[in-house]
Amino acid sequence: MSQNNLQQNIQTEEVSHEATLYAEPIAHIGGLTVTNALFTGWVAVFVLIIISIAVRAKIKQIPKGFQNLFEIIIEGAESIINQVTNDKKITAKVFPIALSIFLFVLINNWLGIMPLGGFGIIENTEHGKAFIPLIRSGTADLNMTLAMGVLSVIGANIFGIMSIGTWKMFNKYVNIKAFVDMIRKVRKEPTLLISAPIMFFVGVLELIGEFAKVASLSFRLFGNVFAGEVLLLSMSTILAYVLPLPFIGLEILVGVIQAFIFSILTVVYYTIAAQDHDHDEEHESKEHKVATAH
Repeated sequence: MSQNNLQQNIQTEEVSHEATLYAEPIAHIGGLTVTNALFTGWVAVFVLIIISIAVRAKIKQIPKGFQNLFEIIIEGAESIINQVTNDKKITAKVFPIALSIFLFVLINNWLGIMPLGGFGIIENTEHGKAFIPLIRSGTADLNMTLAMGVLSVIGANIFGIMSIGTWKMFNKYVNIKAFVDMIRKVRKEPTLLISAPIMFFVGVLELIGEFAKVASLSFRLFGNVFAGEVLLLSMSTILAYVLPLPFIGLEILVGVIQAFIFSILTVVYYTIAAQDHDHDEEHESKEHKVATAH
């Protein structure tokens, strides 16, 4: 009787599944802990590689079918980015990065809402058995979105260095040039005693703004995707298979919007970093002198 009761208890024991803020570990490779969010990121990269190989294998001089559709999408996306940069040279350099980010974020967002919840592992915890899904959107993990935000901001600054030079990029944040100009020109322009310290602190604010960019990119994406997963899980608990359907459609749209926002903001940061404000100021100063002379 005791064995039968034990078997019945095991069979009737509930397996809990809760949405957690952190990604759950599913495997260990040496010292590396593989989480379900990290695994989903790998799947997204694998899907992108397969798509790239498939497109590359079917490229022809006269586009047909899938290639024709793909070229229309590429041209439309390039046109949107060109409206942001207003410079075809910057667009040509930034477009591959922006498109890669968009596709990676989009696939991650969609993988998190696909009906793959049945694939996972069951682990024993202090509170009983817990189900851990193998697939969880990588963008629903704050670690992933923070890493992407840091890479986007650092990449923008590297792009700025390549575009306008190290010295000018450095002076955006630590405006030494303003103090040098103040020492050299203070006799002719006494107002530099006021404007130079202001310009220096503007540079400090620019530096603080870089950290704000990381927070803006990462928390916006994480919050929207994680909230969507919690919403779908809650609806499935109330009435499975029926109630979540309209919300899945909504989350598909949200996934596209969030991927678009992240990639466009990255393009904006790259464009701002590539602008030479000193050159613009010199150009405006020359125009003002010419206008005054006439």
